[in-house]
Amino acid sequence: MSGGGQKTVNLILLIAVIVLVNVVSMEFFRRFDLTGEGKYTLSDASKNLVGSLDDNFLVKAYYSGDIPAPYNNERRYLQDQLDEYRAYSGGRFQYEFIDPKASEELVQEAQRYGIPPVQVQVLKEDKFQVESAYMGLVFLYGDRQERIPVLRSTENLEYEISSTIKKLTSKELRKVGFLTGQGEPELDKFKRLQEILSKQYDVTKVDLSGGREVPPDVSILVVAAPTRKFASWEKFLIDQYLMKGGRVAFFLNKVDISLQGQMGRPLDLGLDDMLATYGVRINTDLVRDRSCALVTVSQQSGFMVIQNQIPFYFLPRASDFEESNPLVKGLNSVVLYFASSIDTSLARSKGLNTHVLLRSSGESGRQENVFVVDPMTPVTAAMFDEQGIPLVVTVEGSFVSSFANASVTPDSSVTLPIDTAGKVLTSRSLSKIAVVGDGDFLQDQFSGGNPDNFLLASNLVDWLADEIGLSQIKARNSGERPLDEVSDRTRNMLKGVNLAVPPVLVLLIGILRWRWRVSARRRIESRGF
Repeated sequence: MSGGGQKTVNLILLIAVIVLVNVVSMEFFRRFDLTGEGKYTLSDASKNLVGSLDDNFLVKAYYSGDIPAPYNNERRYLQDQLDEYRAYSGGRFQYEFIDPKASEELVQEAQRYGIPPVQVQVLKEDKFQVESAYMGLVFLYGDRQERIPVLRSTENLEYEISSTIKKLTSKELRKVGFLTGQGEPELDKFKRLQEILSKQYDVTKVDLSGGREVPPDVSILVVAAPTRKFASWEKFLIDQYLMKGGRVAFFLNKVDISLQGQMGRPLDLGLDDMLATYGVRINTDLVRDRSCALVTVSQQSGFMVIQNQIPFYFLPRASDFEESNPLVKGLNSVVLYFASSIDTSLARSKGLNTHVLLRSSGESGRQENVFVVDPMTPVTAAMFDEQGIPLVVTVEGSFVSSFANASVTPDSSVTLPIDTAGKVLTSRSLSKIAVVGDGDFLQDQFSGGNPDNFLLASNLVDWLADEIGLSQIKARNSGERPLDEVSDRTRNMLKGVNLAVPPVLVLLIGILRWRWRVSARRRIESRGF
């Protein structure tokens, strides 16, 4: 065979190999992700979700073709994620990128789907300019549709896509009911949490007034920051909801704080006996922690008032999570707002399965009896002589009714859904509750803008609803990783190493190079050159 013929055969073989590799790669997709939490790889929950699609699922990504940096990088990341979903879908998941600026018809199409143009800042000709761009997504499944009008960040992108898939493919959304009528904050105080929950649940209110039962279609009942003492018949309605298979999240304050007076007083909600039956007790105390949030205080200095940020030990920034539990895997820290400790010893005696998801740091303590919450209070070592105080707890197992051996006395205006004690459900074969000694950490105004507060609260709801897979997705994409805390001695040592090592290395390299050149010159001279 001539040389030209051999080259032709080699070229044909090369093309055939490339085609074969592409065909095989479409069927057997694999991506290598070297990040610690697998940030660029779909979780098993997402793979199973997209792999179980029984009909075609289409994503329309309305993106400007000339979108500038850094938005073009986000577009690339989005496309990579959509590629992974398509690879694991068995052909059911498809996507397309559309540039609305290509024609007026596409602009109108984007508007019909609710995708608006947004203003972005670009650098052209050495100056910043403002241009309009499209960065929205539309999800289509059967006759249903959802949209993300503007994708402002790729953080939690996998959760956004997977939760939308689950929402569109679910026949009916589960209901999460927030209890009202006991002095709880209005739902608009939980806007950020509602945004997260509404991706998977129908968020509603539950009112027990008049003796009304918790509606049977409510899957999870959230008791968040009540301020009024519960009557026995109100506790009975919650108890019977749990006995019928409901799941309850108790986010409770045990101390009522007055920041203006810098004092607190015990808050009796009347729930202690019921919670004790379920195996937990929220103590009437305040947890203080060296690891805490900062607050701004005004201090007089001569004729000037100086604003300083100081640690407020009653706002723990807790990060001691139960590492093996997927509920909190990937979370960085949760800022609590005047939290109380939780006693779980009763649960063990009742044979219930208990997990302490979050504890205080190694330098923490409790304030009891008299509650003074002045951030300027002098600090002593005795104030932080405890470690690992339980702050967030989950309990599951066979619960016994708090009213198994108790009577219920309703008010005259209340008609309970029972007429004899014989109709009281006294036990439940299996159920779950979540307990946090803080009813404020999930409110917008008390969270300090910390995203992990809302992720923890929504993860607890997911766990109660058995949606543990999606909570893992949220957790592993929950923001940047802070550096580990180190002692002053270690910090100073690292600074010294950073200052000393580079010049020493340069000096050593110079000496080695000099010795090598001397040795080379001697070898040349020894050969008589």
